[in-house]
Amino acid sequence: MLETIKYLIGAVGPSGYGSKSTAEQVTESCTNIHSITAIITGATSGIGAETARVLAKRGARLVLPARSFKAAEETKARIQTECPAVEVVVMALDLSSLSSVRNFVREFESLDLPLNLLINNAGRFSYEHAISEDGIEMTFATNYLGHFLLTKLLLKRMIDTAASTGIQGRIVNVSSNIHTWFTGDSFRYLTLITTNGSQYDATRAYALSKLANVLHTKELARRLNQMGANVTVNCVHPGIVRTRLTRDREGTITDLAFFLASKLLKTIPQAAATTCYVATHSRLEKTTGKYFADCNEAPTSKLGSNAGEAERLWSASEIMVESKDSIKAVSNLMKHI
Repeated sequence: MLETIKYLIGAVGPSGYGSKSTAEQVTESCTNIHSITAIITGATSGIGAETARVLAKRGARLVLPARSFKAAEETKARIQTECPAVEVVVMALDLSSLSSVRNFVREFESLDLPLNLLINNAGRFSYEHAISEDGIEMTFATNYLGHFLLTKLLLKRMIDTAASTGIQGRIVNVSSNIHTWFTGDSFRYLTLITTNGSQYDATRAYALSKLANVLHTKELARRLNQMGANVTVNCVHPGIVRTRLTRDREGTITDLAFFLASKLLKTIPQAAATTCYVATHSRLEKTTGKYFADCNEAPTSKLGSNAGEAERLWSASEIMVESKDSIKAVSNLMKHI
C-alpha cells in the first residue's frame, strides 16, 4: 500500500526522481551525451520515440532501426525539426527475424560508427498464437530473442568503442513488472507454445518474454564483469502507459480498462524517464545487472533474480540463434540444458 501511495503522489526515491519525473528532467544534468552514438529499437512510437527525441535534444547521434522505413523516416524528420544539428541514421530491422538482425548488424558495422549506447526497447504483444520465420513464438522472438542476438553481435563494437574513447558503454533492456506474473518452468512453456500453441496464453507469453529480458540482463552483466569490459547492462520497467502495443485490441473494452486504470497510467514522457535515467546518468557508472522502476533500483521476481535460471536461458538462447531448425532446437531444449 505504501509503495502504491508513493507511486501515485510521485514521491522521489534515492535517485532524486520518481514516478512523475520525465525523460527531459532526468537528463538535464547530463552534459556528455553529445559525444555518444545510440541505437534505439522501437523508436518510431511511444516510449522509444520519446527516448530518441530526448537523447537527440541532449546531442546524441541516433541510429533508428525499424520494420517500417516510412515510420522511421517520419520519426527522423520530427527529431531533426526540433534538433536540426543532430545526426539520425535510419536502418531496416525486423527483430522477429534472426536473418534481419544479422543483416542490420552487418550494415551498421559497414558505417564504421562507434557504439556507446544500445537501448533494447521494441516490444510486441501477440494476442493470437503466431510463429516467427525461425520457428519461435512471436512475442518471445521479438521482445527477447531478437534483442539477445542483436546485443550479442554488437557487443564487440561496444567494448572496443569504450576502450578507445574512455566513454563507458551502456545497454538498457526494457522489461516490465509483468515479468513477475510468470512462474513455473519457462523453457517447458516456451517449448509448448512454440511447437503447437495449444497451451498459448497471450499474457503469460508476454510475461515470459519480459522475464527473459531480466534474466538476460543478469547473465550479461556477469559476463561483462568477467571480461573486465567498460560496459554496463541494466533493465527497466517503464511503468503503465498506453502505447501502440495495444493497437491490435483498440475498442470499447480496451478503452474502459485504461479508463479504470487511468490513475496508475504514466504519460509517455514519464514512462521514458527510467530508460533515459539508466542510459545516461553519471550516478550509475558502477551499476550493472540491476532492475529499475520509477528511476530507482527495484527488486525483481524470485525467478528473475535466479542466477542459475539466467545462465540456463543464455545457453538456450545460444542454441536457438545458432540452430538452422529453431523448432527442433526448442523441442530439444529440455535435453540440452
